[in-house]
Amino acid sequence: MPSSFLTRETTDRIGILEYLSALHDELRPSREGAVADYIPELTRADPNSFGICVVDVEGRVYEVGDVAEPFTIQSLSKPFTYGLALESRGVEHVLARVGVEPTGDAFNSIVLDQSSSRPYNPMVNAGAIAVTDMIPGLYAADRLQRLLECFRRYVGHENVFVDGLTAASERETGHRNRAIAHLMRASDMMSDQFEDSLDLYFQQCATVVNCRDLAVMAATLANGGVNPLTGIRAVERGYVKNILSVMYTCGMYDSAGEWAYRVGLPAKSGVSGGILAVIPGQGGIGVYSPRIDSHGNSVRGVRVCEALSTEFGLHLFETA
Repeated sequence: MPSSFLTRETTDRIGILEYLSALHDELRPSREGAVADYIPELTRADPNSFGICVVDVEGRVYEVGDVAEPFTIQSLSKPFTYGLALESRGVEHVLARVGVEPTGDAFNSIVLDQSSSRPYNPMVNAGAIAVTDMIPGLYAADRLQRLLECFRRYVGHENVFVDGLTAASERETGHRNRAIAHLMRASDMMSDQFEDSLDLYFQQCATVVNCRDLAVMAATLANGGVNPLTGIRAVERGYVKNILSVMYTCGMYDSAGEWAYRVGLPAKSGVSGGILAVIPGQGGIGVYSPRIDSHGNSVRGVRVCEALSTEFGLHLFETA
């Protein structure tokens, strides 16, 4: 992988902003995919919204399109709460309750590893709910505040909040997630406060971000856990490799294998239409486009990342 993809010299020469603008113009007419509708509030998204943002580890921002349009983070939150759990509980405690193995099952499958009774990994709903259960705090408000403060460190600003209507919609329709939580409680993979943790998970997924935020969050991981815009550490450096590992193998729902083959970057997607991808040591990519495919991944978002990876040789196993 070229070490100079996002250096000043390279961006001046290749015109990264011009490239992103041309890519945005090329993909904007696409009408493939559909807005997620299993959570009623998600249907309010404008299906034609489309933003691309790249942030490098020195804090330079390159963006085109609807990069400031707000949307709920949904499953894009999972790597960051996983990092918070690792910091709060330690690797061995977290591994005892959530595995790290990829699964070809859908993200909301009601299934645990038969040999260990653990969720397979923290990027599927079962694992993410178990991870949220590990966020410390005596009261629900304390735990939510800890979660939001974590997200604020990653995005680099204070305007991070829970959309109440979406959180309520998630509660009203979250029957599969309730079944998952009860199954894990029966297997001792969740604590006695599992119902409060499930509500916290609904709020976690309903946290509001935008495309630029996603790119900054990804760039923070690329920068060893330090936000490149603020210089504030969001997560301890030693846990970044753990976060990126599960993003690479499990972050793109049940198409993670094809993503690793074609794009080759640690990434996470969400059914609200966001994708974030990490270029280790260089920067982060954020894309927002609400039309998703059958796997739950943004159609335009996948194509943006495929194009960037191919054009600039970003695949982790690129040797030339």
